[in-house]
Amino acid sequence: MAISANLEKVLDKAYQDKSLEEILDAPVEALAGVSAGGGKLIRDALGVKTIGELGRNKYFIAAQALAALKDAK
Repeated sequence: MAISANLEKVLDKAYQDKSLEEILDAPVEALAGVSAGGGKLIRDALGVKTIGELGRNKYFIAAQALAALKDAK
């Protein structure tokens, strides 16, 4: 099943036409609003280098789950 999504608001322009695999392998700086300096801070603090690693990071998953619980009230 083909899935499409508008990625203009979440990715830098250079990554908007990439495959999902390429996006997940891209550095976190490929996310719109994450600067090179911000990407370095994320790498240094959490050891996260790619968008895929960021999405699978246990701290981000836990924070997302807690926020969803709060929002579900």
